Amino acid sequence: MQTEETAESQSPGSDGPGVVDLSKVTAPIPITEPKNEGAASKNTVTDPVCGMQVDPAGTSHHVQRDGKDYHFCSARCLDRFVAEPAKYIKPSPAAPPVGAVAAKPVAKPLAAVPASNTQWTCPMHPQIVRDAPGACPICGMALEPMAPSADDSHAQAEIAAVRRKLWISVALTTPVFLVAMVPHMTGWHAPAWTAWLEFVLGSVVVLWAGASFFQRFWTSLRNRSPNMYTLIGLGVGVSWVYSVIALFAPSAFPAAFHDAHGRVGLYFEAAAVIITLVLLGEWLELRARNRTSDAVRALLGLAPKTARRIAEDGSEQDVPLELVVKGDRLRIRPGEKVPVDGIVLEGRSSIDESMLSGEPIPVEKQTDAKLIAGTLNQTGSLVMQAEKVGAETLLAQIVQLVANAQRTRAPLQRLADRVARWFVPAVVAASLITFGIWAMWGPDPKLAYALINAVAVLIIACPCALGLATPISIMVATGRGAQMGVLFRDAEAIETLEKVDVLVVDKTGTLTMGKPALTDVVAFGSADEGRVLALAAALERGSEHPLAAAILAGAKERTAAELKVEGFQSQTGRGVTGTVEGHRVALGNHALMEVEKVDTGSASSKAEVLRIDGKTVMFVAANGVLAGLVAVADPIKPTSVEALQAIRAAGIEVIMLTGDNATTAKSVAAKLGIERVEADVQPADKARIVGELKAQGRRVAMAGDGVNDAPALASADVGIAMGSGTDIAMESAKVTLVKGDLRGIVRARELSQATVRNIHQNLFFAFFYNSIGIPIAAGVLYPWTGWLLSPAIAALAMSLSSVSVISNALRLRTTSLGAADPIAQAKAH
Repeated sequence: MQTEETAESQSPGSDGPGVVDLSKVTAPIPITEPKNEGAASKNTVTDPVCGMQVDPAGTSHHVQRDGKDYHFCSARCLDRFVAEPAKYIKPSPAAPPVGAVAAKPVAKPLAAVPASNTQWTCPMHPQIVRDAPGACPICGMALEPMAPSADDSHAQAEIAAVRRKLWISVALTTPVFLVAMVPHMTGWHAPAWTAWLEFVLGSVVVLWAGASFFQRFWTSLRNRSPNMYTLIGLGVGVSWVYSVIALFAPSAFPAAFHDAHGRVGLYFEAAAVIITLVLLGEWLELRARNRTSDAVRALLGLAPKTARRIAEDGSEQDVPLELVVKGDRLRIRPGEKVPVDGIVLEGRSSIDESMLSGEPIPVEKQTDAKLIAGTLNQTGSLVMQAEKVGAETLLAQIVQLVANAQRTRAPLQRLADRVARWFVPAVVAASLITFGIWAMWGPDPKLAYALINAVAVLIIACPCALGLATPISIMVATGRGAQMGVLFRDAEAIETLEKVDVLVVDKTGTLTMGKPALTDVVAFGSADEGRVLALAAALERGSEHPLAAAILAGAKERTAAELKVEGFQSQTGRGVTGTVEGHRVALGNHALMEVEKVDTGSASSKAEVLRIDGKTVMFVAANGVLAGLVAVADPIKPTSVEALQAIRAAGIEVIMLTGDNATTAKSVAAKLGIERVEADVQPADKARIVGELKAQGRRVAMAGDGVNDAPALASADVGIAMGSGTDIAMESAKVTLVKGDLRGIVRARELSQATVRNIHQNLFFAFFYNSIGIPIAAGVLYPWTGWLLSPAIAALAMSLSSVSVISNALRLRTTSLGAADPIAQAKAH
């Protein structure tokens, strides 16, 4: 396990732990010790979710996927696996043939179209995963590809097929509807052949255009998963079968079914109109659902298709992006997009990173600056070196993170799930009760009225509106967040962030730049500043800490002498020691000076003055005598003041937790207006303080660098990882800010609030629609108003209900999120 000491090289002279360089991070630091699989029993297997050893015979939690059995320690692990199986199944790489020659590595590209091995899932039931497109066996909805794709040709083909079927149905249903309705409106006595016309045209619509609906109806019965198509199949099937029998064998019906003219009513037009209107709703719904993935497609579309590669002989050639490998030199001309992640080797330019960070202001880039794939070069020409390509780029990780988040379920969905479980059986019961009431007390022909109202009850109910209320809003919100530089790991994070009332922030790298610079060198006694800095730099060459880098950079800038160190030793939390030119040298904080028995004397007051100014101070001693001190400052981010003002204005308390000394911490806090500061705390203390706040009933968000703040990030209600460039610990928290700008928290919370409001609106509409629509379809208003709802109108209302929910969710794409919102800024300018 990676410990705090290995994750973070202690600064030789800092007064507390510093910052971890995210460029060194390739995976989140585990919070608990990994399981010792080697010590497991031979009869045990590994839980793919938590890694625990499980006895298959001793657990009741199992699932089979692709012919393989998986076993889990608890129902929670089973549920997580079922919801996102691809996340926990790691395919084993195939071994190359014996004697095969290794080919030049080819980058796995961002998806342009759904690959042949793409899996498909249901937006309402993410536990459903199939190897081919089709319908969800639970709700009957069309499955969507799990892998994000820049090409929506499959979706467009599906929409076109439904549209074609819709227009044919309209053409066939119109004469059936006219033939059936004109006699009622004009008193015209229709000839007998019109009934056969209704039968022929109506049957084509029902049995051909509605074939997929009946397939889903049968699947729902076979899987014992009643859904919307159960209701449609029952309603349309009863109407059509009833009408066929009435046409071919009218004498089979009792007198109660006959009207004043002795005829049995036909409802071919009702069945045909229902199928046509359901097709209309499906067409509109597919179009709307396709738009919910616009944000992901926009991100995928950022990656260029080719890159201009510079060969060893200096020649240049445009090559497909998937042929670019790590180490390649690439030229980026003005107006071109950055093809992969890497660093600038030559040139100077400004890069528009707004689509990834949400910041409209271009970022200046020069030698050694990091470049992100998909960002746009503006005026200058750059030569870069590829470092991460294909699916390894930040853009690819963002797209995958958004796609995964869109498939997660929010806690608000639990209410809809509980209702949906009983919804269809309740509607069928309501339909039977409606039939019984109208058959006993309705006007003549009683049974005809009973049948038509019972069908209307079946048709108007819409479980899809209820099921889509939450997931469709989550899909849109995660895409919108990605465009603002805010990445949500799952739906729960979106919902929880809205309730946060206290924000705990780390200092270094979160409020400050995380790139300290040498500010002061003070000499005491016979030593001069150059000698003090040379001694400090000699020891710092043994450390990779950011503060050490600042001292080394300062020494180089001030042309201090380069001295060698021997016997280098690090003392955690105090500093470092070693031998330089035969002298024992110590560099560190006051605690180290006490261990080394060095009298700091009046230097302590000078150190305190520097700390009050927000600087970190390290003492330098040689042979037990104080030689001087060096001070390093980490500048406050220019955006931190504005961000914290907005956060406090939203009613959120801000608390700073830092491993730095109290004087420096309070100095930074005073400049930022932070009232509560906890200094000299270790990572474990941060987690403890977060736990104490939660025990007080507070909803806590923790913002840190995502690595050495991992315990606190994990224990907070919402962990927010600060990122920079391509090195971002996405898996360490539930929310990641791409550019490490605290203003992203303001945007994220406003988006969270807008999303929760949107979900509440959708749930209210779905409940209200069904609670009002079903009684009206049952004829509850008939005794007072004489109103009855025909099955055709019920079908139209049902079809439009799902479309209304999706359309409301799509409003999140353009909802204004305040001045910090780049979309609002773009409109303002």
